[in-house]
Amino acid sequence: MIAGKEVFTSGMTFEVERCAKAVEFAAAGARVAVVSSGDAGIYGMAGLVMQLAHKAGGPVLDIEVIPGVPAFVASAAILGAPLMHDFASVSLSDLLTPWTKIEERLTAAASADFVICLYNPKSSKRTEGLAMAVDIISGFRPVSTPAGLVRNATREGEEAHLTTLGGLAQYYERIDMLSIIIVGNSQTITEAGRMITPRGYQGV
Repeated sequence: MIAGKEVFTSGMTFEVERCAKAVEFAAAGARVAVVSSGDAGIYGMAGLVMQLAHKAGGPVLDIEVIPGVPAFVASAAILGAPLMHDFASVSLSDLLTPWTKIEERLTAAASADFVICLYNPKSSKRTEGLAMAVDIISGFRPVSTPAGLVRNATREGEEAHLTTLGGLAQYYERIDMLSIIIVGNSQTITEAGRMITPRGYQGV
């Protein structure tokens, strides 16, 4: 699909430069696609492209956001059906968000009994945040609460582990930026190796 097309790539932490180059190409009349894993509008590139296009001035660009499958949705499907009721998604990366704000969000989500999806749980440089996050959540729900870990969801090397909030610690060494953690709420159960959060239908 990219044969004969100009490709501009960049690694992690160079998202601004990549999106700025895309806006530059588009403003010059090129038809441009910015490839973002998962869903471009969820922790992806869509917002950054729009911000940069607005900031650049120049011609009004026709920007189309094509929906994808975000990592927490793919991970939930692999684990069972843990997102059948209200949930919150929190990134543990403090590169763009102060850790104090992340703590506030974790506390709010845990105290409100949301199912919690943890993005960017650990990197080679950020090694302590995950344990701190688990401690915060554990202040509001028992360590026996069902939890699941999925790494490389729908990709080569996919692995999934169904455990508990207290049992997550045994997987800390395996967890990285390609991992998603889902912690159940007070109603979440495990049945036949599946993580399920009941929706609340009567008679079920």
